[in-house]
Amino acid sequence: MLFLLFTEGSGLMKVNGKVIPLEESKSLQDFLLEKNYDLRLIAVELNGKVVPKSAYKDVMLNNEDKLEIVSFVGGG
Repeated sequence: MLFLLFTEGSGLMKVNGKVIPLEESKSLQDFLLEKNYDLRLIAVELNGKVVPKSAYKDVMLNNEDKLEIVSFVGGG
């Protein structure tokens, strides 16, 4: 049996189909930087809506959010 312990403001969210803990409320920008994403090379969809890069610092992540993060790859 699996038990998860959460504190006030913690929960679960889904990132690229994988359920991960959200230990505290944080901005999308802080989350992405914490996970070492290069903000210049990604696009983000939050709960089915594309988030403009200019809004990353203002968008707060919450329990049960669904993020899709797409990285751009060059080549020919």
